[in-house]
Amino acid sequence: MKDQIRLGVIGLSGRGFGLITTVLRMEGIQIAAVCDRYEDRRQRAVREVVKAAGNTPFSTENYGDVLAMEEIDAVIVPTSWADHVNVAIDAMKAGKYVATEVGGAYSVEDCWELVRTHEATEVPCMMLENCCYGREELMVLNMVKKGLFGEVVHCEGGYHHDLREEIANGRENRHYRLINYMHRNCENYPTHELGPIAKILDINRGNRMLSLVSMASKASGLHEYIRKEKGEGYDLAEYPFAQGDVVTTIVKCAHGETITLTLDTTLPRAYSRGFQVHGTKATYLEDSNTLFLDGIHNAYEFKWKEQWNNTEQLRKEYDHPIWQTYTPDEEAGHGGMDMLVLEAFFDSVRRKVQTPIDVYDMASWMSITALSEQSIAMGGMPAAIPDFTNGRWLSREEAPEGPYCLAKICEYK
Repeated sequence: MKDQIRLGVIGLSGRGFGLITTVLRMEGIQIAAVCDRYEDRRQRAVREVVKAAGNTPFSTENYGDVLAMEEIDAVIVPTSWADHVNVAIDAMKAGKYVATEVGGAYSVEDCWELVRTHEATEVPCMMLENCCYGREELMVLNMVKKGLFGEVVHCEGGYHHDLREEIANGRENRHYRLINYMHRNCENYPTHELGPIAKILDINRGNRMLSLVSMASKASGLHEYIRKEKGEGYDLAEYPFAQGDVVTTIVKCAHGETITLTLDTTLPRAYSRGFQVHGTKATYLEDSNTLFLDGIHNAYEFKWKEQWNNTEQLRKEYDHPIWQTYTPDEEAGHGGMDMLVLEAFFDSVRRKVQTPIDVYDMASWMSITALSEQSIAMGGMPAAIPDFTNGRWLSREEAPEGPYCLAKICEYK
């Protein structure tokens, strides 16, 4: 097992810098190279690494330079949505374990190319879908795997996040969301909700997604926000944004389950992932912090108000093994999820095994964006979701066991 991992970081925007900050708090990881097109971002990253770790990382604007370094064991790729796939493909060809940040694909062909490259090189490729390691998501996964939900019938989730300020200031912050919202209309950020649901439903390991339909509301939120915050004279104040304010996508699975995904990022609202799991023996509702167990919470002595907002009371009994022992670092991103998903990736690199979120997961989850774009453009017509495993979902090899495994429940060590 490798003690020290030498890491390259490709992409140094706000998200990339946040990951660097988290990695620098982890043991056994040396940031050996940083890469970004913008010099000020590279300089900032180098300063942070020198300050926290004492070593001066190699710095370049060309990610090929990082992939050519023999000493690099792995790379993480928090670039823009449009760059994730190309960098991941080149990293696999260079023999580097690679983990990319989340975002949807621009074409189904990009997803197939990810899969083909992995199968040709046998190099693991992981999506850093941190919500797969969220406490609530893992608790429900633990309960589902132990049979407490019975047969899961339906799941819901969403990316409900007021991003109007970030999008409207895309030019100032050199952020890629603005141009996407100007020209595309799709479920552009599906994986925060879909990743945990896919693990609950055994997608790509005994089950798969078959088809989807997607519809988008009109686009009014950004128009109103920009007029209010930047003035009616701002050149985008009357711009006809393509991205609908609310996008609803329904997915059908091979075993009959349905999944509803909702994107809601350009209207005023509180943050939520809207996580729901409905089974024949239990239901979980994130927004009301409610876990309803059949035969217990529908008993006569439970008044209707006592059926709600009870998850904290049940957590000790049902927490996933990871969260039974994990105390999040106060500086770790997203309530500790960033640390866990990075630990999961580095654990696989050290042990030279497949990652718990693999290239088939990445391809199928990312494809939802391109397919929803097609469905919306055709007025909500169904779109077939490819089988990126080419039939292997029926009887795939067992996923590697380990503390961060998502295919089964393993004790955290």
